[in-house]
Amino acid sequence: MKTGYKVCDAMTNRPIGVSPETSIKECAQVMKRNNIGSVVVVDKSGRLVGHLTEQAILHEVVAKGHDASRVAAERVMAKGVATTSPEKDIFDALMRMCDLDVKQLPVMAGKRLVGILTLKDILKIQPQLFELLAEKFELREESRKPIFEFKQEGFCDYCCRYSEAVSNIRGVSLCSDCMRRHQDFLNAE
Repeated sequence: MKTGYKVCDAMTNRPIGVSPETSIKECAQVMKRNNIGSVVVVDKSGRLVGHLTEQAILHEVVAKGHDASRVAAERVMAKGVATTSPEKDIFDALMRMCDLDVKQLPVMAGKRLVGILTLKDILKIQPQLFELLAEKFELREESRKPIFEFKQEGFCDYCCRYSEAVSNIRGVSLCSDCMRRHQDFLNAE
């Protein structure tokens, strides 16, 4: 699927960066001040050397009881960071994010960092891609939650008729007529 929007259309052009020596405390303050969930880590020449997320700080520093003012970004940052190109379609970038289970991708033009792409950036430009993203979410205690699955065209598994709007309920595709007919059964589960 192609959206017609490139990564460069949606990305943040000036990602917030820190040096590898920056303390985790300072990194967290930078994230809070800029209302962001991650920072890129760049060396003195501006070359991308890592990516630091809130989650990494939480898991590697806070949960382990380390002093955030004494731990440098280079000890916690992800190295060998997955990136994307500014010319890629945002759908391809979104699929890469989902496959890698990340919320941000640094954007590289050759060896030069030119931006960062976040899930928020993509969903602001193409909100209909949320459907694809929602399918990738894993929820705790999913079996007890009333999960809405997006309607699509196809054949009803019960009456075998084609419908422009079948709903997938617990792995069974149902047309709206069969959903109404079997509402008691669906509510019982």
